[in-house]
Amino acid sequence: MTYTPKSDFIRTMQERGFLADCTDLQGLDDALIKGVVPAYIGYDATAKSLHVGHLLNIMVLRWFQKTGHKPITLMGGGTTKVGDPSFRSEERPLLDAAAIDANIDGMKQVFAKYLTYGDAPSDAIMLNNAEWLDGLNYLDFLRDVGRHFSVNRMLSFESVKSRLDREQSLSFLEFNYMILQAYDFVEIYRRHGCLLQMGGSDQWGNIVNGIDLARRIADAEIFGLTTPLLTTSDGRKMGKSQGGAVWLNADMLSPYEFWQFWRNTTDADVGRFLKLYTELPVEECNRLGALEGSEINAAKIILANEVTTLCHGAAAAQTAEATARDVFEKGGTGDDLPTLALSAADLSDGLSMAQLFVRAGLAKSGKDAKRLIAEGGARANDAPVTDPGQLVGAEDLSAPLKLTAGKKRHALVTLG
Repeated sequence: MTYTPKSDFIRTMQERGFLADCTDLQGLDDALIKGVVPAYIGYDATAKSLHVGHLLNIMVLRWFQKTGHKPITLMGGGTTKVGDPSFRSEERPLLDAAAIDANIDGMKQVFAKYLTYGDAPSDAIMLNNAEWLDGLNYLDFLRDVGRHFSVNRMLSFESVKSRLDREQSLSFLEFNYMILQAYDFVEIYRRHGCLLQMGGSDQWGNIVNGIDLARRIADAEIFGLTTPLLTTSDGRKMGKSQGGAVWLNADMLSPYEFWQFWRNTTDADVGRFLKLYTELPVEECNRLGALEGSEINAAKIILANEVTTLCHGAAAAQTAEATARDVFEKGGTGDDLPTLALSAADLSDGLSMAQLFVRAGLAKSGKDAKRLIAEGGARANDAPVTDPGQLVGAEDLSAPLKLTAGKKRHALVTLG
């Protein structure tokens, strides 16, 4: 039987496709209509920027705030020192404190675009679990918290079981991660009255652990909610492109490239992505997603503009659309394309076409560039590139050189 929600938040989660599982949907719904509820999502600081794979849950926090509740962004300054083993085939590289702090600074830039931070009841707050994890006494922690965890049960969680079934090593350090994440929920409940932890469906076991621990040691009535793990309709993991991760920070991926990622959405994903990644009304998302033929391209431009506006601002979205129109419709070079600026010294002996495609980010390696050229997918100023060894010198860059890989990926090479 379909549950009919009473709260705006649960209704939004259901209508827009965000809801995978909830530990007690009716209980959470009841709590949400009684007043402002604090909820958190945790983010380990493994890179200097969040990427598109994180964006779905950032939108969940945004809707949580827009429906009158208090989002908490938890930075994993402590847990990043351990590394989440969930559904990974190997241990994460360990980062030192300086690298973790630098990554957190980069991640903060993203959250500030989507959430309003401050002191009002529904204003977001940002926490760092290093605040309570760094000072833990190991023996006290084992006695007070560790005793509530059954190793048999921990081994049954899919994130651990899948690693062991493949006979891949799981370090004792990583095995402790789920205990630390559970303890986070207890601390945030105690310090901020947090009643809800949210996350991707791969975090279900960790979230349930936190709820169980809080009930045992704090007699807390708290909840967990997960979102689906998204793949595109053609089976690719959401957030990956041919060039790698689709970063949310402009200094790691240009707004134009970000816009292009969304403009290149597969037809079958347009309606779903409009509901998940924009704030357009559900009816409009469904209408746009149902368009066919050439009309679906207009919906993709709306999707790209809406998502880019949220992440980089309206001006960046408008510039990206204008650049795309210039490149694709008018055959121009576009002022906002990713640009590789070379010096005369770089070109003293000339650079091969294969090297240019790699350095411009249009190929991952020389081998990849040679394959692209051999398959007829490489062009320079819209002319086919046939020789990967063709040298380009400073005299060839009196005007910017536009490189194209496939039909949709472009870059400019200039003489700086």
